[in-house]
Amino acid sequence: MRNKAYAVLAALACLLFASSAFADQPVEWQTGLQAAATGIMEEIRWFERYTLWFIVPITLLVLLLLIIVVVKFRESANPVPSRTSHNTLIEVIWTVGPVIILLFLAIPSFQLLTAQLTPPPNPDLTVKATGNQWYWSYEYEVGENPLSFDSLLLKDEDRASLGKEDKAAYPRLLAVDNEVVVPAGKTVRLLVTAADVIHAFAMPAFGVKIDAVPGRLNETWFKADREGLYYGQCSELCGKDHAYMPIAVRVVSQDKYDAWLAAAATNLGEANRALTASIDGAAKTVDVAANAAQ
Repeated sequence: MRNKAYAVLAALACLLFASSAFADQPVEWQTGLQAAATGIMEEIRWFERYTLWFIVPITLLVLLLLIIVVVKFRESANPVPSRTSHNTLIEVIWTVGPVIILLFLAIPSFQLLTAQLTPPPNPDLTVKATGNQWYWSYEYEVGENPLSFDSLLLKDEDRASLGKEDKAAYPRLLAVDNEVVVPAGKTVRLLVTAADVIHAFAMPAFGVKIDAVPGRLNETWFKADREGLYYGQCSELCGKDHAYMPIAVRVVSQDKYDAWLAAAATNLGEANRALTASIDGAAKTVDVAANAAQ
């Protein structure tokens, strides 16, 4: 009994102090949006629920009207059709009603768009993402020597060497060899462009989706509130391998980010492996402690 109590305490301590190995990705039979990792995504999820209060009643009203028309005005029940051409009251209602509904939808919609497209002043970090056929290139604007690297779809034969054999955390067709690493709770300015054709940078958990256009630099931003590994994809049909250019962003603590950035300046591969091992190792410690408690 005492051993179980110690195991429970150990599990709780690991959960409290270990870095999160959370991975946000699509799941089977998913019908809603991904869990929010940023304030903007929280607003998007709220707006989705808000619009349902208009969509559901309107849909039910139209269905009811169709049923009434089918039943009441069928030929057998109404052999002599009415010759009414218009009704002033009904015309006023169906003109004013939609206008009022659109106003209730437009105001929060414009506020959300403004928040999405207005980056906060003085961002903590600037990252440039360039879409290529068919992979992403990233450049960190830090110091005199910017860090830059390519991010390609993770191949099965490379999983062992990169320490990414867990397909639950590193799913097929979503995991990459080099993730974008950013600190939690910091404002990240994202500059997006393309080198060949139009791509689109989309990260559902962040509420980010912006086109990558050759010769043009588009700007957006995000501030991830919780640590974890988040997946997105190119969302613009860009060629035969469009489905094979995923996006992966790893959000870590400031200390881990600083250590990774310093190591990545000289050896990106080793820096990524060390970061992956430290996070996945902490998650396994939590799992072992939790199993021991049971």
